[in-house]
Amino acid sequence: MKRIITWILRIALLALIVIQFFRPEKNNSGYESLTAFENETKPSPEVVGILKSNCYDCHSNQTQYPWYAEVAPISFWLDDHVRHGKGELNFSDWESYSVKKKDHKLEEIIEEVEEEHMPLDSYTWMHGSLSEEDKKALFLWVELARLNYQEALKVSSN
Repeated sequence: MKRIITWILRIALLALIVIQFFRPEKNNSGYESLTAFENETKPSPEVVGILKSNCYDCHSNQTQYPWYAEVAPISFWLDDHVRHGKGELNFSDWESYSVKKKDHKLEEIIEEVEEEHMPLDSYTWMHGSLSEEDKKALFLWVELARLNYQEALKVSSN
């Protein structure tokens, strides 16, 4: 029995070593990609800081990878989180969204944060969670940004 366990551990170690040579592609396609979003929604410097530290890693094309992202299988797990996050909301693609979709995505930010679905628990374990002051600043910014889209929707429906 001891020999079988030893062989299983050796095979697992070999697999762990081999998997290190296979890496998912990094999500860093452009550092100018958030300019349109920030110019249009006009977040304060405080809110930009909140977005950078809590949202942009998974919801933009500008992921700042921690050191442990270089270690498989964690690298694949993080890649899955980023792909899923960008599928739900990608601030880097903001220009391609319709006015209605922009308004809805901003509304979802409030819902996801209020319900504590965002940021993910797995993210806050390493990066910390949003303070109540951060949430208030984020919600105020979202409500102000949504006013422009809601007005545009009213005008287009008339």
